[in-house]
Amino acid sequence: MSEQTITVQKLKEECGVFGLINGPDGGREPAFDTYNALFALQHRGQDSCGIAVSQNGRLQVHKAAGLVPEVFSLAELENFRGADAAIGHVRHATTAATVNPANIQPLVVHHASGSMAMCYNGTLANSQALRMETEHRGGIFQGTNDAEVIAYLIVREHLRTHTLADAVLNAMDYMIGAYSIVLLEKGKLIAARDPNGFRPLCIGKLGDAVIFASESCAIEALGGTFLRDVEPGEVVVAKDGVISSHRCRVKAARRALCLFELIYFARQDSIIDGVAVGAVREMAGRMLAQQNNVEGDLVIGVPDSGIAAAMGFARESGIPYGIGLMKNRYIARTFIQTQRWEQEKSLHIKLNAVSATVKGKRVILVDDSIIRGKTCARIVRLLRDAGAKEVHVRISSPPFRYQCHFGTVTPASADMAANGRTAEEVCELIGADSLQYLSLGTLKQLARGEGRGFCDACFTGDYVLPVREDPNPQLSIFPTIY
Repeated sequence: MSEQTITVQKLKEECGVFGLINGPDGGREPAFDTYNALFALQHRGQDSCGIAVSQNGRLQVHKAAGLVPEVFSLAELENFRGADAAIGHVRHATTAATVNPANIQPLVVHHASGSMAMCYNGTLANSQALRMETEHRGGIFQGTNDAEVIAYLIVREHLRTHTLADAVLNAMDYMIGAYSIVLLEKGKLIAARDPNGFRPLCIGKLGDAVIFASESCAIEALGGTFLRDVEPGEVVVAKDGVISSHRCRVKAARRALCLFELIYFARQDSIIDGVAVGAVREMAGRMLAQQNNVEGDLVIGVPDSGIAAAMGFARESGIPYGIGLMKNRYIARTFIQTQRWEQEKSLHIKLNAVSATVKGKRVILVDDSIIRGKTCARIVRLLRDAGAKEVHVRISSPPFRYQCHFGTVTPASADMAANGRTAEEVCELIGADSLQYLSLGTLKQLARGEGRGFCDACFTGDYVLPVREDPNPQLSIFPTIY
């Protein structure tokens, strides 16, 4: 095995959400179930996590920076024993500065109409304007993320509505962007998804308990049954084991599930809006093999996201699949390094090339995407140093050219390797012998379905919603909240 190693820095999802409420028969311990479910969603965020419970008529919360087992001990979970409902959250922070208690979810709010706990996944395109309007009306923010903005909207609407569900429906009139929300109040659990359906959210059952989760894998991890996805623009209420549905008034231009959920973010065993994630990735590899124009001796995948596509490529092409890269699975997470020496040190702890596998071989390297190009270039160099004769890169997505504004942490568009460059120029940038991408049309065809639409702005620059805000927005152009 080569002694050279690198750190793989990938796109990051903002977070994952989960909620469970007991039915009339009770019998579950929601805090413990939520803890286990967050393990299944840990891939969606590794910087912080938290759990809030409804216990004896009160909302209690524990949250901190760190992975799920770092934040929760058995003693802390025991303090939540006897709760009738719980929600949980895992989060990825965009910078070191944002890993602070004020930004960690769930957010618990006590207001004139009662109390609620909330966690959310996504990004509001009009967050700045809504925040400024709230501040001009006397609102005070402790953190910098959109969760507080959403909470303010819901609380204000709750002051003039009968139920929390009605308040959420009214608040959706003002929110523009991506959001999948789980809310908890005494005796009730609520889920809401934006009208475009950018981010996933699904419903399940565990006995007579109702579950809401970012991905179906969290439901299945508990032994529950996946029922269906929360529809775009839908608000779902679970109370006493009964599920009721409501539709918001906002009419979306089109459904727009993030394509990168299928390519990279979602776990391999999840079903997102009726699409089996693992099957899409495996078929993407097969389609790459059909358009492949070079000979190779070995197909390898970048762990973990490139493996399914690499196996599909190998099966379709008949070229043997091998483990050419070994990931150190005892590395809990990659911290944000602010100093160059920290970045260099981190290159030696995450990924190794298996010299015995790749030496003297014409290697076809399959991965899900190229963002800046630096990570891919390091992997190519690593394989060459381990003795690979040739390295041909195959990517199971189109060229990533534009910044995401709907919940994915990405570099600026100008920093993307493919922005302003041809495939040949990107190939030269990463030092590969050849480079091929999967076409956008092929990718959409793999994920096709009746009534299903996707957000492909990261590939095309065609944003479903306006993403640029006036730096000095006029409050009068936004709907009156009071």
